[in-house]
Amino acid sequence: MLAETICSAASAAGLGIAAVTAYRKRFLAATRIAAYSLVPIGLVLTGVVQWVTDIAFKPSVWLGFGLLGVAWLLFITTRAVERRGGGTRKERKAAARAARDGAVEPAASAPSLGAGVPAVRPQQREQPKKQAAASGSGEDFSDIEAILKKHGI
Repeated sequence: MLAETICSAASAAGLGIAAVTAYRKRFLAATRIAAYSLVPIGLVLTGVVQWVTDIAFKPSVWLGFGLLGVAWLLFITTRAVERRGGGTRKERKAAARAARDGAVEPAASAPSLGAGVPAVRPQQREQPKKQAAASGSGEDFSDIEAILKKHGI
């Protein structure tokens, strides 16, 4: 009963402000204020206010909201642990089995997981023997030389 009275008073005050705003020739703002002020009385007439007050003052409803919160928290926690842990038990066993077997396909030339053989660049394969002999221990700098040549330095 108190909530309905408060909503009715708020609607009456809003309509009064809308009338003053319309008197000042601000019709668009007055229409918007009138629309907002009709919402509380509309909620009272549809029964939404009664429903909300019934929910707000029942301990069993708050207990239900608390249980929903706990369920949501448990769900989020299990999702986080699953993502961090690497998936389900089957997935962890399959990963351990793959690591133990070497993870090499029958026709593969190199392992498919882990640190593989470093790739040889085409420039290194086609490097003339004279240049390789002239550089001596300069093979470490061949990548840097290739970058400098690429940029014209």
